Amino acid sequence: MKTRPKLLVALGTAAVAAACLALAAAIAVAALGGGSTEPVKAVTAKFHDLATAKQSGYGLLKDKHGIACIAMDSMPGMGAMGIHYAKPKLVGDGRIDPLTPEALVYAPTNGTLSLAAVEYVVLKKDWAAKHAAPPALFGHRFNFTPAGNRFGLPAYYSLHAWIWKHNPAGEFAMWNPEVSCK
Repeated sequence: MKTRPKLLVALGTAAVAAACLALAAAIAVAALGGGSTEPVKAVTAKFHDLATAKQSGYGLLKDKHGIACIAMDSMPGMGAMGIHYAKPKLVGDGRIDPLTPEALVYAPTNGTLSLAAVEYVVLKKDWAAKHAAPPALFGHRFNFTPAGNRFGLPAYYSLHAWIWKHNPAGEFAMWNPEVSCK
């Protein structure tokens, strides 16, 4: 009878180890450019609460004109990105971690903000210091934005993942026609 608790502990430990290995494999696959965004959804679900995002270090990002909601007004039908909350220390760390996005993107909906997407951002100079090719996640290459951009940032790479709001332009498209800043 005394060996039964040991067996249960061993089985429980094995189950936890298997789950950790599965998560690690999913992260590795995502980091190499393939895989599912489901693990990202799991770790970012808490950010539906904007107060939690702010407590976690994400702050409102405005462009150099003081505009918070980023839209493509000059091209009808393109839609918008929405309102970004970024974590500056992640943007400047030169790394991309699929489970730690540099920015959270909220869509204005009926006077409230709804979590719509995550965005991965890395400065070009930081990325190029350790990598020969531009970054990619989930099988998609990052977009390149040159210096002199609306945010006043040096040249950078970025990738949106519309994991919380459908995007008819595609899950990894920069703009979402179903998001509006109006």
